[in-house]
Amino acid sequence: HIYLGAVNRIYKLSSDLKVLVTHQTGPDEDNPKCYPPRIVQTCNEPLTTTNNVNKMLLIDYKENRLIACGSLYQGICKLLRLEDLFKLGEPFHKKEHYLSGVNESGSVFGVIVSYSNLDDKLFIATAVDGKPEYFPTISSRKLTKNSEADGMFAYVFHDEFVASMIKIPSDTFTVIPDFDIYYVYGFSSGNFVYFLTLQPEMVSPPGSTTKEQVYTSKLVRLCKEDTAFNSYVEVPIGCERSGVEYRLLQAAYLSKAGAVLARTLGVRPEDDLLFTVFSKGQKRKMKSLDESALCIFILKQIND
Repeated sequence: HIYLGAVNRIYKLSSDLKVLVTHQTGPDEDNPKCYPPRIVQTCNEPLTTTNNVNKMLLIDYKENRLIACGSLYQGICKLLRLEDLFKLGEPFHKKEHYLSGVNESGSVFGVIVSYSNLDDKLFIATAVDGKPEYFPTISSRKLTKNSEADGMFAYVFHDEFVASMIKIPSDTFTVIPDFDIYYVYGFSSGNFVYFLTLQPEMVSPPGSTTKEQVYTSKLVRLCKEDTAFNSYVEVPIGCERSGVEYRLLQAAYLSKAGAVLARTLGVRPEDDLLFTVFSKGQKRKMKSLDESALCIFILKQIND
């Protein structure tokens, strides 16, 4: 089956794309300036009928449910049964329950880390849309077996000083006022969770005294078992051909090599490869598709 997140709807489709089930997720009375959302605290902003843009769908195979996160109420997530999209749970009582922000175009990516005898973990990464004080850009959450459990989406670890999260430092915004991290793809491999991102930075062009804003694609890596996020590391990623730089990440996918490609690259067929599409240059964020390249990275080489 295919699960499809749209505006105000989630669809379950058959393999020949016939609609089998529809689940409505919006619109509803809301205002993007209500934080915390009005369902937690009274909001003085005028409420208007607001669409719910479904920004992340993730299949939790172990518990046979779909995690669906939309843009209403500062990014609330539902848990739906895979068979019939029946709502199993919708945590919204604590500030940790608001995961994705209201920015309709801001990306959200989630990666589930499964355990045989413990609750699973959800690593979730999101653009914060200028609200770093409210939203961590990346965090790990409890994915409880019971969809209505009180601890659903709570931080895996949280005390007075450290937590399973990273927030964008506020002084970053004094350098780049519209700074954000756009998450293009996420996956797990071995002992690590990875996210591929696009983020702005200021650089000085050769021979110039003024700085200009460009976009850099980066690969972020965390240890699966690191509850304090001390293992966070990021490296720039991109490719070059015939003197042309391809630096704007558009899409990515983790897969295995296959026999022919493995021979060509000198790797084993079971080795993880990262297939990426980059467009030319670094000036614009998205839609810079005058020229693009498919670049293949060997994950082991990146880790080395």
